[in-house]
Amino acid sequence: MKNNTTATLLKQLMLFQDLNDEELARIEDIIIAHQHAKKSTIFNEGSEKEAVFFIQSGLVKAYKTDENGNEQIVSYLKSGDMFPHTGLFNQSPYPATAEAIVNSVIWAIPIRRFELLLMDTPSIAIKILRVMGDKIRELQEKLQVLSGQDVKNRIISFLILLAEQHGQQKDNTITINLPMTHQEFANSVGTTRETVNRLLNQLSKDNLLSVDRNRFIIKDMDGLMGLRDPK
Repeated sequence: MKNNTTATLLKQLMLFQDLNDEELARIEDIIIAHQHAKKSTIFNEGSEKEAVFFIQSGLVKAYKTDENGNEQIVSYLKSGDMFPHTGLFNQSPYPATAEAIVNSVIWAIPIRRFELLLMDTPSIAIKILRVMGDKIRELQEKLQVLSGQDVKNRIISFLILLAEQHGQQKDNTITINLPMTHQEFANSVGTTRETVNRLLNQLSKDNLLSVDRNRFIIKDMDGLMGLRDPK
């Protein structure tokens, strides 16, 4: 491969984890790297889909906007994540808006060039489709967990999900370095900012959680998980 750093990062991406070195080199040839400043838009909901994206470094949020202009957070994405998940295999417009939360380096893979590559190298298509099937099943399971709960359990489950996806553990605490406002948190779980404030304040009083502008610190994961109502 022409770039050892790119090669190493490609091997760490879930979508390409089963590809051999020759197949990875073919992917590397069509990657375009972009620098995105904090709060810059990567693409807008409803615009024509021209590429799919991978985060080399940084953080990105994907959100939809309703008729009243309110944001509904779809996901928070970190280094190694792909978005949108269905972008490679359909012609529909971008399903949400993507915005860099911090200064980020984003890889773009033009869809037309990717399609030509898959037609030329079917082995890549087969391996990628297998991985995509597993990812879709994982996302469906997480959606079912969140959608079937009341507000309190959705908030707690979302904190646990953030810890799993973005948390850094040290001793008995888990730090989630994610610059998220309480309104964005509320948009992610389908409730009001006041409800989120109230529960987060209670968790802080119970010494289960510490919150500031740029991070959540879970002080007692077992205690937090124990607050969820049994199904």
